[in-house]
Amino acid sequence: MHTLARMLQLAGLTIPPLAIIAQITDPENFGTGALLKFLLMAVGIFLLGYLLQRFGGGTAS
Repeated sequence: MHTLARMLQLAGLTIPPLAIIAQITDPENFGTGALLKFLLMAVGIFLLGYLLQRFGGGTAS
């Protein structure tokens, strides 16, 4: 459970820079609305990972 939580947190931290790069390189096809959706999705994924780690029980190995 701890590993899954860490992977979700890492994914949540990886998505925003990729979304920003996509918006900078191609603003016509990847607008501000899409950027906001990706950022909110990243926050949700990170939060899920955090909550799994915090309340999932077990110990870090």
